[in-house]
Amino acid sequence: MKTTDIRSALDAILNQQCLPLEEALASHFSPEYQQRTNGHWDDREAFAEHAAKLREIVVSADVEVLDELREGNRYADRHIVRVTKRDGSEVVQEVYLFGELDSEGRFLRVEETTLMLQGAEEDRDIGSAR
Repeated sequence: MKTTDIRSALDAILNQQCLPLEEALASHFSPEYQQRTNGHWDDREAFAEHAAKLREIVVSADVEVLDELREGNRYADRHIVRVTKRDGSEVVQEVYLFGELDSEGRFLRVEETTLMLQGAEEDRDIGSAR
């Protein structure tokens, strides 16, 4: 079984925008997916809305994985996301992520905390934009 990772998942959503969003999501996220970002829980439908919004405002993203751990169906990482927005501005965030994978190797649950390293104040919550 091939399991996903954060770099592959974010690449499919943000850099492969010719790929239909639902196809990108289905490859990396379980139908029962839940995500908590900075204390706020979303189900898969709300996450799909977030991903669609990101596709509207982001032209490309680079994900640098600093630490990554796997044990069974558990996944954890610390990564930097460098986003270039359609208006040319950049946002850089450091993300601490703990997750669980389903039996097909897709994300079932993610809990993450984000720290903005660079960007405008209005971009602080890009990790939960809608």
